[in-house]
Amino acid sequence: MIRHGVNSVSRVWLRSKVDYNVLGSSVRFASNSSYEPEYDVAIVGGGIVGMAAARELSIRHPNLKLCVVEKEDRLAAHQSGHNSGVIHAGIYYKPGSLKAKLCVEGLHLSYKYLDEEGIPYKKCGKLIVALNDLEVSRLMDLYGRAQLNGVPDVKLIDGSEIKKYEPYCKGVKAIWSPHTGIVDWGLVTEHYGKNFRDNGGSIYLDFKVTGFELTEDKPGSTEVHPEYPVRVYSKDKAVRCKYVLTCGGLQSDKLAELSGCSGDPHIVPFRGEYLLLSKEKAHMVRGNIYPVPDPRFPFLGVHFTPRMNGDIWLGPNAILAFKREGYSYFDIDLKELWQAVSYRGFQRLAIQYVGFGIGEMLRSIFPRLQVSTLQKFIPEIKASDIKRGPAGVRAQAMNRDGSLEDDFVFHRESECKLGARILHCRNAPSPGATSSLAIAKMIADKCKEEFDIA
Repeated sequence: MIRHGVNSVSRVWLRSKVDYNVLGSSVRFASNSSYEPEYDVAIVGGGIVGMAAARELSIRHPNLKLCVVEKEDRLAAHQSGHNSGVIHAGIYYKPGSLKAKLCVEGLHLSYKYLDEEGIPYKKCGKLIVALNDLEVSRLMDLYGRAQLNGVPDVKLIDGSEIKKYEPYCKGVKAIWSPHTGIVDWGLVTEHYGKNFRDNGGSIYLDFKVTGFELTEDKPGSTEVHPEYPVRVYSKDKAVRCKYVLTCGGLQSDKLAELSGCSGDPHIVPFRGEYLLLSKEKAHMVRGNIYPVPDPRFPFLGVHFTPRMNGDIWLGPNAILAFKREGYSYFDIDLKELWQAVSYRGFQRLAIQYVGFGIGEMLRSIFPRLQVSTLQKFIPEIKASDIKRGPAGVRAQAMNRDGSLEDDFVFHRESECKLGARILHCRNAPSPGATSSLAIAKMIADKCKEEFDIA
């Protein structure tokens, strides 16, 4: 099923650069101005979760003054704009987890929103394919999860039925998820931003937060407006507010530390590199084709993902990025790399999965090594049919014991005066985009409860 938007907002409104501007507001910062605008709530982070939350707050509380500050010159600059574009149905996630609940809720909310906004999408479905008896056993466990999670209309199909959905795919059994789809989540984020602006919100680009402070705690402070006690600042600008919500993605632990909170869970960046299937073989993939996860390994593995422009992405792998926003081997930040490899949790993970990690590195350097895995699903694919494609970076939240933080995490440090005024979204990985509208509702509930906003 293909939906074509008739009133999709152009990306131009985010691309034009001004020295320092506020989208949707007449407020401007002169280069030598000490003016610091005041807001009820400031949202840090212009990714899909931050913008969804800002939009929801602006709908629920039309009288609040709200702003978003984003360190890049556009919204959705990193994870929200560098992902597979899948609209997930909620099959994989542990029953009872926030991921399971919010993904299924977000699935329905997303399709409703996409239709209302006229945003193009394709409801192309997904096959999760078992290749042998061991994987069939794991597939049945997945199907049980899907039932418990309330995933709509999933069904088990035998190997003989697979070709009805994917003519070139082979397997012994599969789960068919008809409501899995694809969309440009970066474009969706921009629509959230437009909704937020239309509701009176302000978006500040090129605003890299370098600190938070309670102005009442400053020595000799004589604040004129003490009702806005939190100062959110960068090197050359600042806003005042009553409360803060951070949705920093790859920078979420750094933002927490800036506010006096713990750095755990710690963010370790993993780059996911995709391959592109040749145009001549692209017709062999109709929808999403996924493997059955191997519980011995921390990441899902290579899958087939169609894109809105007709491309077919193969992957991703999972390798340590040398920079938090490092999309290639040439993107290196020695300080951030040291922070990753010196973190005790990463060291324990690396030791546990040393063989898996070496294999991923080799497949990254020599992409043709992935062909044998791809051929297990579609035998006609050859090494000459693939080439290097785009990459994204996953903000993997990790604990000191080496365990991966597997669910959405939100935190407020109520024991200190500054921390009590800041709600942190510490972990919102996939299916964060699909879940974004549902996450936004939960965040809005938390803000009302924690901050007692009217």
